[in-house]
Amino acid sequence: MKNSVIFFLSAIVLIFYLQVLPATSQTGVDVLGYEFFLRLNDTTDLIYGIAKAEIEFSAPIGYIELDFRNSGKPGQGMVVKSVTLNNDSVLWHHSDNSLRISTGGTFSPKAKAVVKVIYSGIPVDGLIISRNKYGSRTFFSDHWPDRASYYLPVIDHPSDKARVDFIIIAPMHYKVVACGTLIEESNIDQHNRLTHWHEEIPLPVKVMAFGAAPFAVRFAGYAGNVPVWSWVFPENREEGFSDYSVAVKVIDFFSNLIGPYPFEKLANVQSKTIFGGLENASCIFYSENSVTGSGQAESLIAHEIAHQWFGNSVTEKDWAHIWLSEGFATYLTAVYNEKNYGRERLETEMKQARERVLRYYDRNPAPVIDTVTINPMNLLNPNSYQKGAWILHMLRRETGDYAFWKGMELFYERYRNSNALTSDFKKVMEEVTGKNLEQFFHQWLELPGQPEIKIEKRQGKRNGETMVIIEQKQEHLFVFPLDLLVIDGSIQKTETFLIDAREKIFNIMAGNKCEIIPDPGTWLLFRIAGE
Repeated sequence: MKNSVIFFLSAIVLIFYLQVLPATSQTGVDVLGYEFFLRLNDTTDLIYGIAKAEIEFSAPIGYIELDFRNSGKPGQGMVVKSVTLNNDSVLWHHSDNSLRISTGGTFSPKAKAVVKVIYSGIPVDGLIISRNKYGSRTFFSDHWPDRASYYLPVIDHPSDKARVDFIIIAPMHYKVVACGTLIEESNIDQHNRLTHWHEEIPLPVKVMAFGAAPFAVRFAGYAGNVPVWSWVFPENREEGFSDYSVAVKVIDFFSNLIGPYPFEKLANVQSKTIFGGLENASCIFYSENSVTGSGQAESLIAHEIAHQWFGNSVTEKDWAHIWLSEGFATYLTAVYNEKNYGRERLETEMKQARERVLRYYDRNPAPVIDTVTINPMNLLNPNSYQKGAWILHMLRRETGDYAFWKGMELFYERYRNSNALTSDFKKVMEEVTGKNLEQFFHQWLELPGQPEIKIEKRQGKRNGETMVIIEQKQEHLFVFPLDLLVIDGSIQKTETFLIDAREKIFNIMAGNKCEIIPDPGTWLLFRIAGE
């Protein structure tokens, strides 16, 4: 089948297509749902899989292309045994990390079909098979950003969201957790158990997940009507249950701030993820060392739970807009800490974030919306996290608290369980505020850098008056409000000036020996020139 002349010619066209266009979801197909049946064992790292994908066509295309990596270290990688389309044998070709399946071009728009792939192999990545710090063997999905395709045939792009079923057969001593609702848990023989989890809400593949380990499990409580569970290693069960129980409070906070929690449950899971935390939908994985018993993971937990709203439910349509996920989760975590620990905590975190942004800019002067970087993993940087958070913080100042949070609510409501771009967020905020925010979004997201200002003071023309000169030194001109705290003896006052030119001159009623402190309330992402 693989050597068919017809398929060979289709493959040539496809290769040309892949070389010319950037990686994206395949045109003409939409995956509506996945079913992943996986058999795990303790004797080897070999897995056996049956994957089904229900696909809806929007055009009569000649092939379906699934991301499915076939190359790897010697003895590793996935090997396809058979492929069917609506239970019929079809031509297929597995190479160049892609599974290409011929359709014959017979499917009209809105037609549906089911692809079934039977395969086996030892995962190179994407499914972490290892031992935890207590020596127990564990299995954990680790899909972000596009690593699921190391062991699952998928369209591995955030714009293609689908429902998902994980049906896992594993030895009895494992408990299996995954996205969605538990459908079945059955002992199928003396040694193995089948566990079936189903998530009906469409997800990007990056946050679909399952984990298998000898877990201890405790119900942490309800957040509204959402059940919250803790899944931890038995050896640190008391510490883990204590650390992860804060999730109930976090969900309550964000539900009141943004809108209803988007999923059926939340499982907080101690795992072997390569990240500090991975925001899998309704099934968050935290690093195994997140459990300490001292509550140190609260901010991490808040960050990953914030992703349930932004990243998992409202998902960036393309990788360049990842700040809609990471920047939002970073800022919402700071706001959570502001609510619980005071304004000073927010200001401290924003100052720390500002320092990280400035240091990163010195190494990589790229804009937040980075359309040049190809590898999504490289977008996990301070531009996406800390600068994204700063943009929301400054937008909050620009619009005022009431309008800002109304805009955040509306953005979530409008794009819940779907995809969005930065332009969609901008449109919502303009709708809520009645303001033209084109300049704000352009300068902070599409231009690299931030204001570098030089502040100089001179004797004014009249006694008791000081001339303040503000000069922008960076390449691109920014327009922004600048707060100055003026300390003149025992008198302190804060004045706000609009900086909209390379050089602005203001006169303030203060003696020439006054002290001037820029941004006393921590509302501006900037640098003092020369520092």
